[in-house]
Amino acid sequence: MNIHLSLEPLAALIAGILILMIPRLLNYIVAIYLIVIGFVGIFGVGHLLR
Repeated sequence: MNIHLSLEPLAALIAGILILMIPRLLNYIVAIYLIVIGFVGIFGVGHLLR
């Protein structure tokens, strides 16, 4: 049995837990997420993450 773990759901779960514990982190988490998605879109490294 193979277990395939994707990065996006894991990052979303960790971010959700952190936001529940420390709501002030929401701004930073959203900003970091948008920056990462922007870099992935610009440099086309999306195929490396999947």
